[in-house]
Amino acid sequence: MCKAMQEDEHFDTDLIKKRLIDFEGLVLMPYKCSQNFTSIGIGRNLDSRGITEDEAMYLLSNDIDSVFIDLDKHLAIWRSYPTEAQYVFIDLCFNLGIHTLLSFRKTLALCQLGEWEKAAAELLRSRYARQVGRRAIFNSEELAKCQKQIKKTTTPKD
Repeated sequence: MCKAMQEDEHFDTDLIKKRLIDFEGLVLMPYKCSQNFTSIGIGRNLDSRGITEDEAMYLLSNDIDSVFIDLDKHLAIWRSYPTEAQYVFIDLCFNLGIHTLLSFRKTLALCQLGEWEKAAAELLRSRYARQVGRRAIFNSEELAKCQKQIKKTTTPKD
């Protein structure tokens, strides 16, 4: 039930929704309404109303779920990577989409070989790095950390 209607229970929320959907329609992508406002869903005017933080967090959770599904389906090896690399792949897939991420053939191949420093450098040579700057530098540094962790765990102790 709608929060504002909780105190006024004589309204049929389902009937209200049905009528609004009937008149407004249900559009799952942004569109221009008859008054030329960018809208989405069932007449949500994004130009003047936008979305709430709760709605943004709900959408983000759904988007993160989609990222995990895409990575598992198209790049299952990602779960075997060090934790830092897993977070990088989550961010890359979120930002680029799975199909663009899969086009990073050299970076992906280097990751599969465990060549984390080379993968980090390769990531910085991409158009992605030129477009997103700080984000790419952060992700590159996170990948490079994976190489340092491997060196720590494989260095013999005296």
